Amino acid sequence: MIKITNYADWLQVSEKEQSLLLFVKTTNCSVCEGLYPKMQELQVETSIPFYMVNASDVKEMAGQLSLFTAPVVLFWRNNKEYARFARFISLGDIRNVLKELDDMGNSHV
Repeated sequence: MIKITNYADWLQVSEKEQSLLLFVKTTNCSVCEGLYPKMQELQVETSIPFYMVNASDVKEMAGQLSLFTAPVVLFWRNNKEYARFARFISLGDIRNVLKELDDMGNSHV
């Protein structure tokens, strides 16, 4: 999982990748820490690139993307939000969206 450290990096990544998953966590979030390894395991099942941001560290990104809770899993497609899951996240739902995006293809723009 590639770490996003500032909003400018996010803008560049979101424009470059046709599809991507963004895992959003915050500092001292035990649910985030528990979900993170499961997300890493899912990463090997797909061609979709995974990114991670700590919203506590990149506050501008949290504001721009309306990240008011954690954890959040955002799916991005063609530089737009495709799907969002927050707080109570089902790995089955994540797998379903990953499959949809994989089926659409994932080439770089």
